[in-house]
Amino acid sequence: MDASQFQAAAHAAIHHVTDYYENISDYRVVSNVAPGYLGRLLPTEMPEKGEPWDAIQKDLADKILPGITHWQSPNFLAFFPANSTYAAILGELYCAAFNCPNFNWQCSPASTELETIVLDWLCRLMSLPPCYLSTSSSGGGGVINATASEAIVTVIVAARDRALRALSSSITDDGEKERFTDQMRSKLVALGSDQTHSSTQKGCMITGTKYRSIKVKRDPISQNFTLTASTLRSALEAATAEGLVPFYTTVSLGTTSTCAVDAFAEIAEVAKDYPNLWIHVDAAYAGAALVCPEYQHLIKGVEAFDSFNMNMHKWLLTNIDCSCLFVKERKHLINALSITPSYLRNEFSERGLVTDYRDWQIPLGNRFRSLKVWFVMRTYGAEGLRRHIRNCLAVGTGFYERVKKRPDLFTIFTPPAFGLTVFSVNVDGDLKARNDITKEVYEAVNAHGEIFITSAVVDGTYTIRVVSGNPRAEDRHLARAFDIIVAKTEEANLKRRRAQQIEKEIKVYKWFERACTHGLYRLS
Repeated sequence: MDASQFQAAAHAAIHHVTDYYENISDYRVVSNVAPGYLGRLLPTEMPEKGEPWDAIQKDLADKILPGITHWQSPNFLAFFPANSTYAAILGELYCAAFNCPNFNWQCSPASTELETIVLDWLCRLMSLPPCYLSTSSSGGGGVINATASEAIVTVIVAARDRALRALSSSITDDGEKERFTDQMRSKLVALGSDQTHSSTQKGCMITGTKYRSIKVKRDPISQNFTLTASTLRSALEAATAEGLVPFYTTVSLGTTSTCAVDAFAEIAEVAKDYPNLWIHVDAAYAGAALVCPEYQHLIKGVEAFDSFNMNMHKWLLTNIDCSCLFVKERKHLINALSITPSYLRNEFSERGLVTDYRDWQIPLGNRFRSLKVWFVMRTYGAEGLRRHIRNCLAVGTGFYERVKKRPDLFTIFTPPAFGLTVFSVNVDGDLKARNDITKEVYEAVNAHGEIFITSAVVDGTYTIRVVSGNPRAEDRHLARAFDIIVAKTEEANLKRRRAQQIEKEIKVYKWFERACTHGLYRLS
């Protein structure tokens, strides 16, 4: 493909993308292809000779698009959002064009320095404590990872290294220190509530450390499943009594199932008694709300914690991958992750004049992700980002109010949070009966295909989750979603009543049959 062919193909691709975005509501949200569909449509080997772009784009439309779940649709109400915008797409285009691996500053100074600048912008926009800025006296700063899961693995590695260094600091003999470190590594344990995202447990699997899940109950104040200081302290004391060494915990600003916010200010007091305990804030989705001043009170106490992560690629109009990790002291990342072979040495790094992000992350290379962040920030401005978040919250509140007004059909499970509504379907009977009908309604809604929602089991209760963080979502989309859920609920209730009636009639028939057989009943 030469320059003129690229220009023609790019024009066609941009037109296709624009048309797709502007008409995305017309698509069925969830693909209904069967597993293995694509293998039956594509050849078993790559083409021997190159093909024209027209043929490739036609196959994209005819064969790939039917297998796409449309996350950018306003009818996508599942999981958490994964937004993209035209500004972010342009940033990704330039990132692909420059294609800089960026394993040190010299590879592309603009990439490294822009990443530092835009993350400081974001830190200030969210009103994170100054200790997370690149200019802080504590040596803080931010780095863009691919996902929040990668960020968690990264900080668990740093936390493990910091704890082992602290525990072995009094040992001077290298051999003895190595033996002691090996012994202590098997005793390290990370903690997280049972509402914490599974990435913490996976991070412990990767780093070879133990993990303990903390059972949390519904908090009487927040009415959500919040990790409190007393619950965390009890778990820390239990682990210590077991002969383990707590070294890490994840606290959440917006848990996955119900968007609960853990008790940061209280937990900050617990941290004082555990100096080797790394506390990481997982704010992957809900952290975006911090761009609005009315939500910034939620992070009181985070200055006592070691790291904070939020995903711009969820709710802040920037396409995946763009997970923003902030640390209070970068030295712990560098101590754990820095290796400098001869081929990476250069005078700027040697003199400590620059940041090399390879020392802040697990991969060697670092994509020019900051470019799309810069494009989005400049295109929307702080005002535009706040307007987007507030609009999503208003749309989410509208859905919650609709559910609340139908207590005959639904029960709100936890208070609305960050645009998320969690509820179950009402039915006469025990918890199992309620769980069964809620699951039935959930599956019927998704089988219908017009909207896509997800479910969660929390404290033994099967619930339906509906959340919209989409810039294209309007109240009418959520109103339609509510109507679909109501219709499927009424269908399930009717089906249940019919089944109960049939069961009752069968019982009467069997009683009548037995009565006739034993002469207890006869026609006269």
